[in-house]
Order: sequence, then structure tokens, then C-alpha cells
Amino acid sequence: MTEEPAKEGEPIGDEIIAAVSDYLDGALPADRRAEVASKVASDPDWKRAHEELTATRDALSGLQKARAPGSFDQVVTGTIHRRSAGRFFGRRTLGDRVPFGVLLVIALVLLLGIAYAMRRSMTGSLERGPAPPTKRGSDQPLVPTP
Repeated sequence: MTEEPAKEGEPIGDEIIAAVSDYLDGALPADRRAEVASKVASDPDWKRAHEELTATRDALSGLQKARAPGSFDQVVTGTIHRRSAGRFFGRRTLGDRVPFGVLLVIALVLLLGIAYAMRRSMTGSLERGPAPPTKRGSDQPLVPTP
């Protein structure tokens, strides 16, 4: 029992399309490739599927030539932000405006400054130590200071 060939405009079977697609992609083993090639040459459905897939591949290959620029997303986001006056995007935080590396360097400099101040302090903290003891009625300390 043989299938009747599909008339022009009727859909071609999924098996034929899959086999011809694999044939065009070069994904078939040699024996199956020869079998599909002979069917494409002799069977009108296989030939039509081959022609349609070849035309589709040619049309799609032209799409690869046009690529979006690298900064496309930033340009679109900036345009939307500017035109919407910030309604679609929340206010930008400090982390969005200043790079993380800069914030990290500032934090490290501040921590080093605090550590230096604590190290140089006589009490080991940022607070002043207690006032040195003095004689009663005198402003001079009991212990001389260096």
C-alpha cells in the first residue's frame, strides 16, 4: 500500500520533513543519506520538501547578517528612562551609578583610616582615656607626661 503524493498546498508528512532536514544538515549516516537522496530525486513529496526547506534555509541565512550593536540594551533603557521620566524604572541607587570597585576602594580607605587612628591611640580605641590624676587644688598631673 503506497501513499498518494501530497498535492500542492497540502502539508507534507513530518517524517519526510525530518529526514530531509537531517539530510540538509548532514546529520544522517552514509547509507540513510543515499536513501534520502534517491527519494528526493524520484518522489515528488520528498522533492517538494527539499525545495521548501532549502528556500527556508536560504531566507533564514540572511537574518544572521544583521546584528544588534553591543550597547543596544543600554541605549534602549536610557531612551525609555528619559521619555518616561523614571516612571518605568525606579530611581537609580548609588550602586547603579557608581561602580562596585570604586565603592570597595572607598570603604577600604575608610577602614584603614579607622584602624590607623585606633592603632595610634593610647587606649586602643577612638575614645579619649580618663584624665590623668591631679593634686588637689592643682591643675598639674601627678605623673609627668612625655
